[in-house]
Amino acid sequence: MHRRTTIMGGVASLLAAALFAAVPAQAQQWPTKPVRFVVPYSPGGISDIAARLVGAKLSETLGQQFIVDNRPGGNGTIGTAAVVKSPPDGYTYVIATVGDFTISQFLIKNIPYDPLVDLAPVMSLTDTPLVLAVPVGSAYKTLADVIADAKKQPGKLTYATPGVGTLNQLAMEWMAVETGTSFSHVPYKGGAPSGAAVAAGDVPLGLLAVSSAMPHLKSGKLRLLANTAGTRAASIPDVPTMREAGVPNVDGTSYTLMLAPKDTPMAILERLSAEATKVLNTADIKEKLAAGAATVVPSTPAQLAARLKRESATFKVIVDKAKITAE
Repeated sequence: MHRRTTIMGGVASLLAAALFAAVPAQAQQWPTKPVRFVVPYSPGGISDIAARLVGAKLSETLGQQFIVDNRPGGNGTIGTAAVVKSPPDGYTYVIATVGDFTISQFLIKNIPYDPLVDLAPVMSLTDTPLVLAVPVGSAYKTLADVIADAKKQPGKLTYATPGVGTLNQLAMEWMAVETGTSFSHVPYKGGAPSGAAVAAGDVPLGLLAVSSAMPHLKSGKLRLLANTAGTRAASIPDVPTMREAGVPNVDGTSYTLMLAPKDTPMAILERLSAEATKVLNTADIKEKLAAGAATVVPSTPAQLAARLKRESATFKVIVDKAKITAE
């Protein structure tokens, strides 16, 4: 009996060793078929742009096609849920903005996944300031003008964002708490349509990523009143921060990130992070992203995991304080 136990133990040890050794080998062989980047918004926003730029370069460097799959709807939950349900084999990822993984779970009922449990962090990709934008013909010339009008008609002024649970919504409601005002939220399915709505005058205000506002800023259809970052952005140096405009404490930027189904081999995630970091640090990719006011902020899986955990705790406090609810 003792000899059989010893033999079985030896076999188990050999199998464990073989599996341990196979993971790095699997990562080295990966990818052996096309890889899918799911973007849970309409085409044109910063997540979509980043996914397409990085995917195209990875297709060249890794010899397999990286396909961008836009799946808008459900405030980002439809596309993300599809990734959660995908096999954890290293061939499906979601690329989205931070709010979908640090805010939405506190606002939207019955989300079919826990972003901090059912998804494995891969890396952050880009960072973009958020800006308060108005149509160029708007009577609002400064942030103070907006606040003064909001106080006269509480809850009547509407503002556009890329969706419920985005950092854009959180920042706007955060500003409302700080100034004793209130606004009505008009969520769109992504950054591009929300920017277009404000530029067209369909909505009087927008809390947008600069990348979503930039095309309409260049065409002369938008005016920017303030940005939510702690410092002025290099791409829009004339636009004051909310702090400079008289609203303390509001400080946040929108970043895109990549996650995979949980249990995806860590060796594959680390390799993808390393390869995508090389791509993001190339001059042409940096230049193309900078044209949309985005900067590259690549990270390791471990760094992103720590950031998501930290920010989720912070944003829950803000959601509770601002009494933000899903619409």
